[in-house]
Amino acid sequence: MAKKLFILDTNVLLHDHKCIYNFEENDVIIPIVVLEELDRFKKGNDLINFQAREFAREMDKMAGEKAFKEGIPLGAKKGKLFVATGKPIPEVMKESFSENTSDHRILAISLHVKSTFPRRQTVLITKDINLRLKAKSLGLKSEDYENDKVKNIDILDKGVEIHEDFDKALIESLYQHQGIPIDEFPMKEGLPANQYFVLRNGNQSVLAHHDALSGLIRRVEKHGAYGIEPRNAEQTFSLNALLNPDIKLVSLTGKAGTGKTLLALAAALQQHKQYHQILLARPIVPLANRDLGFLPGDINEKIGPYMQPLFDNLGVIKSRFKATSKEVNNLDEMLKNEQLVITPLAYIRGRSLSDAFFIVDEAQNLTPHEVKTIITRAGEGTKMIFTGDVQQIDSPYLDMQSNGLAYLTDKMKGQEIFAHVNLVKGERSYLAELASDLL
Repeated sequence: MAKKLFILDTNVLLHDHKCIYNFEENDVIIPIVVLEELDRFKKGNDLINFQAREFAREMDKMAGEKAFKEGIPLGAKKGKLFVATGKPIPEVMKESFSENTSDHRILAISLHVKSTFPRRQTVLITKDINLRLKAKSLGLKSEDYENDKVKNIDILDKGVEIHEDFDKALIESLYQHQGIPIDEFPMKEGLPANQYFVLRNGNQSVLAHHDALSGLIRRVEKHGAYGIEPRNAEQTFSLNALLNPDIKLVSLTGKAGTGKTLLALAAALQQHKQYHQILLARPIVPLANRDLGFLPGDINEKIGPYMQPLFDNLGVIKSRFKATSKEVNNLDEMLKNEQLVITPLAYIRGRSLSDAFFIVDEAQNLTPHEVKTIITRAGEGTKMIFTGDVQQIDSPYLDMQSNGLAYLTDKMKGQEIFAHVNLVKGERSYLAELASDLL
């Protein structure tokens, strides 16, 4: 069977700068217009700028003195990498599309490749849905980049299991003892580390947790953090994971109003003496994905609206105490001394984080590679929390299966230092809950 020809759009390279190695023995083609577009992304501190620079370095290192026209081998059992120069816009496109855009130039190159190699399947890989539709309308096969997509998104719902008609004797044992051995637990087969349970039988119930380090199923007790008390089982489980020193990585998913960020921040403040610094960050994805330069004011005025929800959570915690209380004074001192830092995620990229409690909010707007880059910066004594709602993605090239938060949860599930909780029940007003469910 003839090798396929995969043509890559710019957004694929910005999503994963090593994507060229993920097409098995098939050949990979980069349209020269894609290199032009990448050049516009190379300046800046955002992770997308890092991806553009890294891909350029990768290509330069790979090529050396070789010419891309002849094809550069991508490695053992891999195909070759080519750069395709511009081609005239075919008549069929001139009749359909009036503008000479970068996307249309990519389509023109793709059609030229297809006609030049009729016996090989030509596939345009892009994360742009509209470009895929245009390609298909021209008879060109086009697909999303799926190498890091989560195959089973249901993994996000499995952080908490509910079991009815559970053995009453085991429920009583969980209340009377430190825990029960995993061998005595009915659902022991394939049980991942740090799985949470609601176990019920009639009017009896208990919250439980699989502590893989001790080999026990332990009862989860209800504990608050810095003035914030859990209001439901999911919030209780979340605080259990956030306050557990053996769990170094936590993902919290759920719709707006379930308390993800508030719980993470409260847990961080509760443990502030155990960490050198608390960092609360989020990626900036402007409305309609326009650059921040379009917005008026200096940089603080530009980013202010995007960071305000994090300060709102801080305000909720402060409202639990009197203005003159020790807790509020401690919090103000931490902000003043930068022991508590609320910042755009791009401002701390590249730092190695030691002895830090690091919360990444809105993590569904990160790519899998961005999440990996962040986690690999974790130094000794650091705990990382990723929160977000995979149904509220602002980035145009990510979806429920390809975002970094879903990818993290899928890949880390079952690790002893990782815990995941999906929060379902909203704890805002009835109006906010209704809007989240129905609108």
